[in-house]
Amino acid sequence: MHTAAYNASKSAVLQLARSLAAEWGNDGVHPPVRVNTLSPGYIMTEATRPTLTENPALEELWKDGNMLGRLSEASEHRAAVLFLIGDGSSFVTGMDLKADGGHTAW
Repeated sequence: MHTAAYNASKSAVLQLARSLAAEWGNDGVHPPVRVNTLSPGYIMTEATRPTLTENPALEELWKDGNMLGRLSEASEHRAAVLFLIGDGSSFVTGMDLKADGGHTAW
């Protein structure tokens, strides 16, 4: 798989979020704005399903790439998003929440 463009753009989004968190956190003029990102692992979606059906080895590779040994469903990321936009994260900014089944911790 060729992933250079994906990896470069993901890194750019992470740095953009950190930079915006620093700029918008407390400029002394406007109310503070919190900026965070969510990094999910591989998600089984209608877009990924045909590719994985055609290439079962890829699905196994993705499953083996995290500690939980499976792909996530989009619905599994709702609570993480609700946390980031809710009052429970009122002192959280400039962070990336990884919901990737342990992929990056491995």
